[in-house]
Amino acid sequence: MSNAHDRIDTLVKGNDVVLFMKGTALFPQCGFSSRAIAILDHLGATYETVDVLQDQEIRQGIKEYSDWPTIPQLYVKGEFVGGSDIMMEMFESGELKTLVAADA
Repeated sequence: MSNAHDRIDTLVKGNDVVLFMKGTALFPQCGFSSRAIAILDHLGATYETVDVLQDQEIRQGIKEYSDWPTIPQLYVKGEFVGGSDIMMEMFESGELKTLVAADA
């Protein structure tokens, strides 16, 4: 197991809701990351973010960790949820609210 994998594993398991994204919650660096933050904020979720642009190892490692090619990636309670499209679908259906509300 790589160092990046261990670091990602610690982040995913150590936070109820964590979003691996491009940029930060205050300054998202892509539209998809911005939409993901908007959804989480709208739900009033407590979450951590990881800026993959600041760490090339994490940027590559997260794609292998989840076997998902794109960023952002959302994890809730250690489980991979998906990217911004899946987040949007789950938000619209109310499923995401139930998922993140369970951490309150």
